[in-house]
Amino acid sequence: MAVYIDPPRWPGHGRLWSHLISDRSTAELHAFVLRMGGVPPRAFDRDHYDLPAERYEDAVRLGARPVGSREVVRLLHASGLRRRKRYAPRR
Repeated sequence: MAVYIDPPRWPGHGRLWSHLISDRSTAELHAFVLRMGGVPPRAFDRDHYDLPAERYEDAVRLGARPVGSREVVRLLHASGLRRRKRYAPRR
């Protein structure tokens, strides 16, 4: 029953990114992001939000618990919320 965030160390689009997850439900995660404000819906990626480094402290200030990246994956698997990408078969 918590929201977690890993350190902003994932590069993309000229920035560093964090992953924001819930260990309870995607509804809890979406509600948390609504409280943050300013997070576009496209930031949601199947089971987590990708947040730029400049939003990391905002998330922590609102109650997201800082954890390592491996812990984020472990928590997602343990909660049953992990959703892997599906790849189309090659032709």
